[in-house]
Amino acid sequence: MPGQRHIRFAVFPVFLPVVFVVSWWLSRCRSFRIPHSPFRILSALVVLALIAAAGSVRADEADGALGKYKEPVDEAINRGLEFLAKKQVPDGSFGTGGGANTAVTSLCVMSFLAKGYTPGAEPYGDVINKAVDNVISSQQSNGLLIRGGWPMYEHNISTLMLSEVSGMVDRGRQKRLDPALSKALKLILDAQRIAKPAGSAGGWRYQPTSGDSDISCTGWALMSLRSARNNGAAVPKQAIDLAVQYVKKCRMPGGGFAYQPGGGSGMARTGTALLCLELSGLHRDEITIGAGDWILKNPPRGTNDSFFYYGLYYCSQGMFQLGGDHWEQFGDHMYRMMLKLQQEDGSWPPSNEYGERTYSTAMAILAMSVAYRQLPIYQR
Repeated sequence: MPGQRHIRFAVFPVFLPVVFVVSWWLSRCRSFRIPHSPFRILSALVVLALIAAAGSVRADEADGALGKYKEPVDEAINRGLEFLAKKQVPDGSFGTGGGANTAVTSLCVMSFLAKGYTPGAEPYGDVINKAVDNVISSQQSNGLLIRGGWPMYEHNISTLMLSEVSGMVDRGRQKRLDPALSKALKLILDAQRIAKPAGSAGGWRYQPTSGDSDISCTGWALMSLRSARNNGAAVPKQAIDLAVQYVKKCRMPGGGFAYQPGGGSGMARTGTALLCLELSGLHRDEITIGAGDWILKNPPRGTNDSFFYYGLYYCSQGMFQLGGDHWEQFGDHMYRMMLKLQQEDGSWPPSNEYGERTYSTAMAILAMSVAYRQLPIYQR
């Protein structure tokens, strides 16, 4: 049954194996028919009861930072999604230029998924499907998923989205998505293997042929590989390890991270590193705790910040993974700030990084919805 991959596991431990098996089975079913034998009917009812129990336990109830703002945050995110749905253009894309940027379209898709909406299901199923189709149709012969001018940014974000939505779409779309995702992942892996100086080895930059690396492009590439590997794709562990090694090279004295090794620390850069390292197994490591401490001392302040939404997104996701007081303090600051910034039409105002409200609104929603735990890549 499409759209049923994300079942939250906040139920009694004895039910966890059953719910896991059932969710795996349902994610691959294309229809659900009630069986005929009494035993099977009873079994189906038990399964449905377990799924209902799993879905009824709100993931955010355990997260005090969201719990304090639950109702206004829910309302704000819903208004933001309504804004995005109205801004989709006929070809399925979002943003300026009618399909000019697959990255923005992919971020918008993930913002719907982050609130629990799925392809093909009301109220936003058609919006999601059209956007997914737009991104798949953008793929070039070499595997790049692009329509704009920053190839590896667009490509990495779009690859992450296709990996996250894989398993939710209908059978026809899945048949188109699978080869597109496979080609996209191969391009990312090949780009990492380009000969580079020691200081850039393991990372990525703007072009698939770039001979150097930066933490920003590397962050999106690493997350797309991590997502695909979690989803069962044949992503070599060595590729993840090499990317992690590059991220570590960008660490600076004081706990922050630089754009490239030896540069200055920045909020967006440190958030990127924190999330990547947390997702790659360094949970509450000395390095990630140090990054979290740095972010608490240098939090995002508003749209005049350099790369405000970019940094907000990464810091929110990274601090949520880090958990504890880091998330509680950061989450409280973020929710208060973002609720005040939202506009009457449901959007969030653009910043100096990219003057398009579909981008700023999608990034705001992705940052604020992290505690819903709907996207697999961001689950703890």
